[in-house]
Amino acid sequence: MQNEALIPYLGVVTDIRVDTPDVKTFRVVSAADGQKLFEHIPGQCAMVSIPGVGEAMFSITSSPTNREYMEFSIKKCGCLTSWLHQMEVGQYVTVRGPYGNGFPVEGAFKGKDLLFVAGGIGLAPLRSVINYCRHYRENYGTIDIVYGSRSMEDLVDYQEILEEWSKEEGVNVHLTIDREQPEWNGHVGFVPNFVTELAFEPTKTAILCGPPIMIKFTLAGLEQMGFPKSQIFTTLEFRMKCGIGKCGRCNIGNQYICKDGPVFRLDQLAELPDEY
Repeated sequence: MQNEALIPYLGVVTDIRVDTPDVKTFRVVSAADGQKLFEHIPGQCAMVSIPGVGEAMFSITSSPTNREYMEFSIKKCGCLTSWLHQMEVGQYVTVRGPYGNGFPVEGAFKGKDLLFVAGGIGLAPLRSVINYCRHYRENYGTIDIVYGSRSMEDLVDYQEILEEWSKEEGVNVHLTIDREQPEWNGHVGFVPNFVTELAFEPTKTAILCGPPIMIKFTLAGLEQMGFPKSQIFTTLEFRMKCGIGKCGRCNIGNQYICKDGPVFRLDQLAELPDEY
């Protein structure tokens, strides 16, 4: 493994999966030997670049338990991501990382009942954690996954959810969409309200990722249900820039998201200026 965080690996795209109308998942291996680029912890990120076009920080959405490749689920929302969405299998990207602290899967999560709450593309950073906990199933209690999006078509990793997650013992999947659709017979409504309706026991450890407004109201709901701040985790990876604490563009108070995060407990965030 390389130790220099600024030296990129040359990767080749070996598979592209269309998840939603504006989200694709890219499978990447080393162009040198066809192996996995580097090891990571669930929740860590990497800088993906198309030389001459640009670079950006993305969550590594594949689990560390996958020894063959890395995956990145990327939403089309700008210049670089538009270029990435035009890529074909066999094309090259550069990747450097991993960055950030990741989720405490071998610490605070171990032996606990887990509640994952995600909205839209927010499921992508949690997919790595969920699949890690599924792989080491004996180390964790019941896993509840609450996931919602604007429509049925906007649910990321929908086939994996249906064919794998929802069929596993001890894993409960709760899906919702914002508005009714003729072909949808599941729950309809926003994620924060759905979490409140499900009335989870506050003994669970909660892990959140999604749009800021979703996180804000979900956090309020969890606190009303009795969840202590020390049992709620979230990731602020969308604020990461350089990844190594040099540019200073991701700081909140005295904390750098890229070096001290991006994963924080709510009680840690409560001590910072209200900028996130």
